[in-house]
Amino acid sequence: MLKFSYLRWSSFLEGTTLLTLLFIAMPLKYWFDIPKAVTIVGTIHGYAFVMFILIILIYLIGQKIKTLTALRLAIGSIIPFGGIINDYWLKSKEPSIEDGASQKW
Repeated sequence: MLKFSYLRWSSFLEGTTLLTLLFIAMPLKYWFDIPKAVTIVGTIHGYAFVMFILIILIYLIGQKIKTLTALRLAIGSIIPFGGIINDYWLKSKEPSIEDGASQKW
């Protein structure tokens, strides 16, 4: 089973790449005519998003998280700043998970 930190790390990475895509790469493309920025950052974000969803699924299949938690994390990952909010929320849940709590969250 993956460590809890992988879930937090992937949430933060996904959220950061989304913000980079929206607030840096897209303006470079449309305001400064540099479309390569979206190609590069978009690819990185795509991989980060798929990685995050796969990690959510691993936790869900391993019964470490509830279905509603997985849904909350997935929805948060498509909203700007949602990945950062997910990371903050996961950080507040971390002590109970790392201490070996048997309940799903």
